[in-house]
Amino acid sequence: MTSTLELRAGELIATLAPAVGGAIASFYSQRGDQQQHWLRPNTDPNPATPWTMASYPLVPYSNRIRDGHSSFGPRPLDLPANYPDSKHAIHGTAWQQPWQVVSQGSDHATLALDSPAGVWPYAFRAEQRFTLDAQTGLTVLLSVTNTDTVDMPVGVGHHPYVPHRAGTRLTTDVQAMWGGDAEVMPTTLQKPDFLAAMRSGIVLDTLDLDNNFIGWNQQARVDWPDTGTALVMTAQAPFNYFVLYCPKGGEIFCIEPVSNCTDWMNLAQQGQGDVGGQLLAPGATLHTTMGLQPIWPA
Repeated sequence: MTSTLELRAGELIATLAPAVGGAIASFYSQRGDQQQHWLRPNTDPNPATPWTMASYPLVPYSNRIRDGHSSFGPRPLDLPANYPDSKHAIHGTAWQQPWQVVSQGSDHATLALDSPAGVWPYAFRAEQRFTLDAQTGLTVLLSVTNTDTVDMPVGVGHHPYVPHRAGTRLTTDVQAMWGGDAEVMPTTLQKPDFLAAMRSGIVLDTLDLDNNFIGWNQQARVDWPDTGTALVMTAQAPFNYFVLYCPKGGEIFCIEPVSNCTDWMNLAQQGQGDVGGQLLAPGATLHTTMGLQPIWPA
């Protein structure tokens, strides 16, 4: 079985899997004999992979880089395909490496990854600081420090898998969506009619998406009518972008706070604006915050 460490605060429990890409293995409430899972828990036997987990970090970029190639930044990128059935590089390299436990307590832990220049041609250090609170839920402070000698392109994100049951509703506010091709690569900015419905709450059964959105208001609420429960995600800049993966008929969907659009480096070189990402100077650190707060019926 995958080795995990457990955090507790009141009835809230979060388990972490440092060796599996620094992932969250589960996040749930324990009320007597009943478990309420706020994220899809890992149930796969060893060897586990990050995409069977509840969530995993996206470092040093989120989503796809077309064909794994880009000349953005001081060093060219030539990244291998790293996900089944895709020819593109996806979600960075940190999820493919084991993280180390720096510190831990009953309700908090810090994981770190020191990644030398290699497949990703820049050296960096990433840290995740997890804090569990009985009232406010789970907070994850994610940081990336450029430990190399040149500027490093960087973007970050999280990849939570959320249970999708009949009638599940999502409420969030975004300005526009990147329409994609058959390989889920961005092509044009669009404002489909369902964006208005998302602002007031949209039933996810009506959607079939794997798209990146710009102009996110840094909050998303999931409501499960069958239990009357909800989960509120909050984020801080540079999480100004949002990914919704919602396959038709699926048992899960993903709401991803991210700091860059899909293929942001190539889009930037094409003259596209508002694609996120940044060049991080040697020794500089990028800080981000994501919160997950469970809500019970009154």
